[in-house]
Amino acid sequence: MIRPTVYLDTSAINFLFADDAPEKKEITVDFFENYVKTGIYKTYWSDFVVDEINQTDDERKRHQLLRVFEDYYIERLAINSPADVDNLAEQYLQSGVMPPKKLYDALHVACCVIEKIDYLVSWNYRHLANVHRERKVISLNYQLGYLHPLRILTPTELIYV
Repeated sequence: MIRPTVYLDTSAINFLFADDAPEKKEITVDFFENYVKTGIYKTYWSDFVVDEINQTDDERKRHQLLRVFEDYYIERLAINSPADVDNLAEQYLQSGVMPPKKLYDALHVACCVIEKIDYLVSWNYRHLANVHRERKVISLNYQLGYLHPLRILTPTELIYV
């Protein structure tokens, strides 16, 4: 059986430690412990996630977030066409599919599209995990010839399978 592929954006990792949002933290821990760690999904991170984590001022928290990749056996996504990822991200920003200042969000989506990842997992409702944004992404992708059906979801939508 082919395992679905999952890409974790930075928010998905952050909520493992979100004591101020206990419900989302509980769901995120469930997702990581029972779906990521067990290998139900083939799960990836990218250098863009690490770049965002490295912007964390709190050194202890930064190390805690970076340790997640090892603790949960998450693979680094090899981006075979970095120029294509950059170009597609720029298209998202220029077209208004992504807000102009949300470069990392655009890069997360672009690398998922270029590398044909099934699910981008995020707790970022405003810029990623909502049906309106997903439809805009899919529409532009189709116009540009990218036909892989990327879904942008929260961990909630990938548990209890």
